[in-house]
Amino acid sequence: MTVKNAFYAQSGGVTAVINASACGVLETARQHKDKIGTVYAGQNGIIGALLENLIDTSKISDADVAALRHTPSGAFGSCRYKMKSLEKNKREYERLIEVFKAHDIGYFFYNGGGDSADTCLKVSQLSDAMGFPIQAVHVPKTVDNDLPVTDNCPGFGSVAKYIAVSTREASYDVASMCATSTKIFVLEVMGRHAGWIAAAGGLAADADNDIPVVILFPEVEFNQEKFLAAVDAKVKQYGYCSIVVSEGCHYPDGKFLAEQGTRDSFGHAQLGGAAPVVANMIKDALGYKFHWAVADYLQRAARHLSSKSDVEQAYALGKAAVELALEGKNSVMPAVIRDSNKPYKWHIGSGELKDIANVEKMMPMEYISADGYGITEACRDYLQPLIEGEDYPPYENGMPKYVTLKHQLVGKKLPAFEL
Repeated sequence: MTVKNAFYAQSGGVTAVINASACGVLETARQHKDKIGTVYAGQNGIIGALLENLIDTSKISDADVAALRHTPSGAFGSCRYKMKSLEKNKREYERLIEVFKAHDIGYFFYNGGGDSADTCLKVSQLSDAMGFPIQAVHVPKTVDNDLPVTDNCPGFGSVAKYIAVSTREASYDVASMCATSTKIFVLEVMGRHAGWIAAAGGLAADADNDIPVVILFPEVEFNQEKFLAAVDAKVKQYGYCSIVVSEGCHYPDGKFLAEQGTRDSFGHAQLGGAAPVVANMIKDALGYKFHWAVADYLQRAARHLSSKSDVEQAYALGKAAVELALEGKNSVMPAVIRDSNKPYKWHIGSGELKDIANVEKMMPMEYISADGYGITEACRDYLQPLIEGEDYPPYENGMPKYVTLKHQLVGKKLPAFEL
């Protein structure tokens, strides 16, 4: 088998465990030097390939590669950049081929969510469309947990743990103050179309923690009158209420509660601000004092609270991506296949990118309670294993000790390219 170099890059919003997948890719590639030469990492995702900004990962020590497993965020830089079709932007694909040829790259590993799967699929088609041999394997990652085929997505389990824990702790706080002060706490979480993260707030309450939680899902159209009645009933029963609202919560006409009127680089409506909208709605209608918070980057960067299962799966999927490529596979994605809930057992399988790219996995309606404001036991059975286990990073002077890589770029061999 001819030794070829590899390209690895991170894409989209980062997570607490995306670097664990990078660790899995790099450590596994280093174990197969007879087949994989140098792994070049794209500086800031696919843009690194287009601009020929390639990080030589062979210059990174084994210790620093290992430390990626417990370091949050994207160690190589990420981006939000979705390549258009070959027909609409042939020059970018020709540029990729030029860069791949110049650096003898035969393997392409792209670590990201749905839009990244689409980019990976397009790159995988270069062999047929443009006569260049490249094996493209997608490494799944997204806190939104909305990729099909895989049981869950790396990054989601840790976010779910963070939201469940934060909702419980904030609820304890509000419960202690509600007699004379705040009665409402609103936590806004990510989730444009799928309510997986919001659902995790339901784990705050269990048999030992009778906590009043109302969840606003993207899957359930927002009914203001019904919602206010539900909150008021909780306050009258418990003295307080915690609300977890997904940024994707919307009115029957499709307008988001949090819509700002702007759009991101992918053309998606830019969201942010559902929590204050909901909190003020309650204050105006019911008169209850409130506090609100937006989890935002905190939820996806909280490596100190990552679940062990999430870390293990993120690493395993990075490792499996390399193994699939070595088996000669192209246009595929390794996936988590659940075998059982109790005890929690899983294994690594795979799916084809044509069945994954541009497909969103929504939360099943049977996971949402009949009133539309909570989770069912089936949902709890699905979520619970994903937040279990602790995998703390090492600490030094009271702070988590993370690795910051010194990016050593390889020399450029091609003329400059403009995006």
